[in-house]
Amino acid sequence: MSDSRDARAKLPKSAGGAPRAVKGSSAAAPATRPQQQRVSTQAGRAPASSGRGGAPRRSTPRRVRLTLSRVDTWSVLKIAFLLSVAVAIASVVLVATLWTVLAGMGTFSAINDLLRTLDRQGSKFDILDYLGFGRSISFSIVIGVLNIILMTAIATLSAFLYNICASLVGGVQLTLSDE
Repeated sequence: MSDSRDARAKLPKSAGGAPRAVKGSSAAAPATRPQQQRVSTQAGRAPASSGRGGAPRRSTPRRVRLTLSRVDTWSVLKIAFLLSVAVAIASVVLVATLWTVLAGMGTFSAINDLLRTLDRQGSKFDILDYLGFGRSISFSIVIGVLNIILMTAIATLSAFLYNICASLVGGVQLTLSDE
């Protein structure tokens, strides 16, 4: 659009001010076509431009109203699966880090000492038999796999239900702006 405006500006003017046809030029408008809208200037000044081809700047941002009428269930399944795998890996790393920090601070030995003072029968109870590193990591992996299955299924079912509801009521309407 900017190129055609530049081409018309270079055409010689006729007596009425309209561009005159030049031999071999396809940019000249026929005389019967109404003139295009001109950009008004104040006191001979050029209009404010955005720096790209001399187009005038918009004073307000453009707003577009869109409707989210359908969600692809297959893409929701894939994204939900990948995100839930990432959450499962992060939770296993979190459990390992937390266990290491607690063991380094001596929390497990303090709990063992406390339980030994409370137990008057003198049994040999060790909390690391139940909360050892291997058991903690194994438990977090099992919980992570269950979360992967559940989160993927719930997200896919939610997309399917959204598509059914959107077909009945039209979907979610969004207003976007280019600020």
